[in-house]
This record gives sequence, structure tokens and C-alpha cells, in this order.
Amino acid sequence: QVQLGESGGGLVQAGASLRLSCVASGRTISNRGMGWFRQAPGKEREFVAAISFSGSSTTYADSVKGRFTISRDNAKNTVYLQMNSLKPEDTAVYYCAASPYSNVHSNQNRYDFWGQGTQVTVSS
Repeated sequence: QVQLGESGGGLVQAGASLRLSCVASGRTISNRGMGWFRQAPGKEREFVAAISFSGSSTTYADSVKGRFTISRDNAKNTVYLQMNSLKPEDTAVYYCAASPYSNVHSNQNRYDFWGQGTQVTVSS
């Protein structure tokens, strides 16, 4: 079992930055691809970013490309999402997820462990 705990969310104004952290416990995630997803009120959960087990490969949703950066520190069993130039449409609950596969995946079905989420609210 892998337990995932997100933190770093909050209420910010448009244009601000936030860094989300996802700390894993129970098992190492160093051999797992990791992803961030988000769910806005009334909408389905959507892919945000993913990173391979080594960190050498990343992929992003078009809506966040150039503004968000996913990274990881396997020594700390932690994955990060740096979010810059935040927009009101980025408002959502952000979830961290661990995949049993080592490379990057945008498909939610490729992930088997999920965190509880952290709220990000961006005001205009």
C-alpha cells in the first residue's frame, strides 16, 4: 500500500504562485510514475501533469503547459507541482496519484493509489 498526502493548497489571487507537495508513505515511489490531477466543482477529474519514475520524462495538460512544473525527489518520497501564473480556472481540488507503471501517463486508469486532495482557490 502507498499512502499519499497532499499539501500546499490555499487561496491566492490570480497571477500568484503555489507549490503543492505530495508525500508518500508505506512504500517507496521511486519506481513509480506519478501524476497530478484536479477536479473543479461540477466537473470531472482531469489530468494536470505526470512524471516518470526517474524524473527524466514529464507531460502536461495543454491548459497548464508553460505555467506548471512537476518534479520529484525520490530520496524524500515526494512529488511537487509548482504552479505559476495561476488563473481562476485553475480553482479545483488537486490530487496526487501513484502509478504501478514507471513512465508517464495521463490516463487516470493507469494510477492505483490516490491522495485525499488539497484545495486550490484562485480569485480574480
